[in-house]
Amino acid sequence: MFYLTKTPGIIKAIYSSCIWDMPASTNAVYLTFDDGPHPEATPFVLDQLKKYGAKGTFFCIGKNVIAYPEIYQRILEEGHSIGNHTHNHLNGWKTSTEKYMENVMQAREYINSPLFRPPYGRITPFQIRMLKRQIPGAKIIMWDLLSGDFDTDINGEACVQNVVFKLKPGAIVVFHDSTKAWERLSYALPRVLEFCKKQHFELRAL
Repeated sequence: MFYLTKTPGIIKAIYSSCIWDMPASTNAVYLTFDDGPHPEATPFVLDQLKKYGAKGTFFCIGKNVIAYPEIYQRILEEGHSIGNHTHNHLNGWKTSTEKYMENVMQAREYINSPLFRPPYGRITPFQIRMLKRQIPGAKIIMWDLLSGDFDTDINGEACVQNVVFKLKPGAIVVFHDSTKAWERLSYALPRVLEFCKKQHFELRAL
């Protein structure tokens, strides 16, 4: 599986209307979690964040919010941010703009947030314009670093290294609270949090 763990500047420039990282003026980094809520992974993530006094941002799938409302409510009650990740994890490159927006707005019925992350990071320029037109104050959040926890060809230690060797203030980092990522997430997240603690990074929500 080919993917870039660190987003090149040229990609950030092409999709400059999206947010790839935050200002590096403070010592803050931003851990994000895609595809939940999940009955096992999301509570684990929440427990780990609480242990380290950290806040995160959860990009939720609408159908999963319906399936696990109590976990979604816990995310909110513990002071984390939430974002829309479509209702059915749609790939924008393979979906018409009309169907894509219908799916985004369906998820919005359950996820009240201006933050949006396109599944797979795949969204067309026209879909971006439509999304910003239909959702007041919409912010499309991409990432600076991928942990790679979705990649079944690597192990948890590789995910740790993908993050800690390139982590800098202002970075937006992607993990996944999902079945597919669970084995690597459960290994990598505590070690990344411990690294951030030792580096005196402040872990903020978007």
